[in-house]
Amino acid sequence: MPVSPVSPAPENFADYRQKTLLLLERNRRFQSADHALELAWNAPREWQPEHPNGKGILLVHGLGDSPGSFIDIAPQLAGQGYRVRTLLLPGHGTQPADMLGVDVTDWQHTVARQVALLRQDADEVYLGGFSTGANLVLEYAMDDPAIAGLLLFSPAFKARLPFDWLLPWLSKVKPWLRQPDGPAPQQTALRYQNVPTNGFAQFYFTSTVVRSRLAMQTYDRPVLIVSAAHDSVVDVGFVRETFSQRFPNPASRMIWYGDLVPGQRHPRMLVRSDRFPAEHISQFSHMSVLFSPDNPQYGRQGKQPMCSNGQNAEGYRQCLAGATVWYSDWGYREAGKVHARLTYNPYFEWQAQVMAQVLEAAQSQENTH
Repeated sequence: MPVSPVSPAPENFADYRQKTLLLLERNRRFQSADHALELAWNAPREWQPEHPNGKGILLVHGLGDSPGSFIDIAPQLAGQGYRVRTLLLPGHGTQPADMLGVDVTDWQHTVARQVALLRQDADEVYLGGFSTGANLVLEYAMDDPAIAGLLLFSPAFKARLPFDWLLPWLSKVKPWLRQPDGPAPQQTALRYQNVPTNGFAQFYFTSTVVRSRLAMQTYDRPVLIVSAAHDSVVDVGFVRETFSQRFPNPASRMIWYGDLVPGQRHPRMLVRSDRFPAEHISQFSHMSVLFSPDNPQYGRQGKQPMCSNGQNAEGYRQCLAGATVWYSDWGYREAGKVHARLTYNPYFEWQAQVMAQVLEAAQSQENTH
């Protein structure tokens, strides 16, 4: 029976990282001979700035993902003077079956514990998150006015799945939506490819919490939200409306990768096209906002192409065989083209500049309080 590892209770971040590495070495189902790469992506990590500004940022990954989600964003933030840390959410980093017994409170407690540890080493704390992780940090920040600002990448306030409210019930009668003994890989060196129904149910709880909280109160500190118009996971129309109505700080920004009709635009939104025919990019994906084009695993020349992208078996085979591919979100199809998942962001450096501007505005607002 698989174990369900929970985050070790740490005394400090170095202790937490070491205990988590031991847990991974003991329980992880390694996917390659390169254990060092797998541990580098799946273990929590700290980036210490060369020129510290005294402030810290904690970054929280998404469902089925790993701390390595921030392997490109974290050094950018450290370069701006921040002490940057990632964490590993319980049930992640080892094998998908370890999420069968996880509860959302395990994730919430891990976030709270790591915020407390970061406060020991930083005068001011910011939070960032991807997808489910964005939900977790927003929920935490709404209860803690000392959090100075937020970075939310592909926040999953509401899923595109219309029947997500059934997931908690379904998890009790159907542990897996896709059986773990099928031909498709269950995980890669970098992340899970399959997640138990319980994992989706716990994600659903994070989304209902943030929706109910945002219905009752606005989030008044600076925030950067980054969304892709063709995100296959998230109801991004809901996120866009929520940004304009519930995140009123004048320094807040939303980056929108895709097209918008004039009536959908908001003065604090920054819109960029997500179609790059010259790079064989048809549209951006849920995860593509996170990674640099130079990332060794996920970039333009990445070693980890995501061929499992909702196409037919022949398209999957061609992608694996090295055929010429285009890149998109999950499930996109176009006649005569094979599409792999887009796993990098052509606007990555520009996005970093916007991120820096929002954080600088948050700092100046904190200094005037």
